[in-house]
Amino acid sequence: MALSDEVRELASRVSNWGRWGDDDQLGCGNLITADATRRGAAGVLTGQRISLGVDLREDGIQIGQPAGRFNPILTFTSMSERDQFAPGIWEGCDDLVTMSTCAGTHIDALSHVSYDGLLYGGRPTGTIGARKGAGWCGAERLPQIATRGVLLDIPAVHGVDRLDPGSAVTAADLDAAVERAKVSMQPGDVVCVRTGDIGWYLDGDRRRYAVGVDWKTVGIGLSCVEWFHRHDVAGAFVDSYTYEVMPPESGNWDDLLCVHMVQLRDMGLLQGQNWNFEQLAVACAEDQRYDFLLVATPEPIVGATSAPVSPVAVR
Repeated sequence: MALSDEVRELASRVSNWGRWGDDDQLGCGNLITADATRRGAAGVLTGQRISLGVDLREDGIQIGQPAGRFNPILTFTSMSERDQFAPGIWEGCDDLVTMSTCAGTHIDALSHVSYDGLLYGGRPTGTIGARKGAGWCGAERLPQIATRGVLLDIPAVHGVDRLDPGSAVTAADLDAAVERAKVSMQPGDVVCVRTGDIGWYLDGDRRRYAVGVDWKTVGIGLSCVEWFHRHDVAGAFVDSYTYEVMPPESGNWDDLLCVHMVQLRDMGLLQGQNWNFEQLAVACAEDQRYDFLLVATPEPIVGATSAPVSPVAVR
């Protein structure tokens, strides 16, 4: 088998290659303009701050699937010790963390997923090396995010707490959530798509969150990709582990991660997963206000293909 014609045709329609110049490494991050930031700031009415990230911890989200990803390992390099070469009587601690860059709440760099040997903008995957990492579209190229965020609560649209395993969020779902939120999408907005799936992790069922049921997981469906393109959103962030629905909607396993492939490689869309929208959803429902200022600065790890982030919704 091969990548479905449907996926390739969609990729051609939504491609942003050359839109912001041949050397562009920001992708849809270019849409986060000063106007977009001011629009987000205008939504701050109370100053309430809500964290959208999960704690980085040794017994965190990663369970070894896929292999090679692991949770943070905290190691102390000094514990209440003095520096024998420095003056004074102080004692201090230092520590280091070893972790996968996508271990918890994160944003994917545009180099994270590719196909046909090409990255965003048509650069070859050979620009990624084992020693220096991604020489094109590394995590250090990700933008500082300060723009209007919009919570799209998909379970609320369907009158449930969480979506069923294997459920695909569709473009129709996004339209219904926008209507429910009483917002009008603007270029440079980011969408926070709630599926409720992070609730399994918060309840302590790490495996259920990571691999779903019978390898069926909740996430973004392919129809959403064109929706994001049509509305010129800068980014889409999700509260699920796999980001997109699995198995692929087409039934063709060569389409696995097709949403990742098209959004990162062709659109240059900012995307991330393992975000936590549970507290935000409660706050938005209480005052029926679903837009806010989203502030999220990905760690600029040179050459990395994902970046940890601690996002905050300011209302």
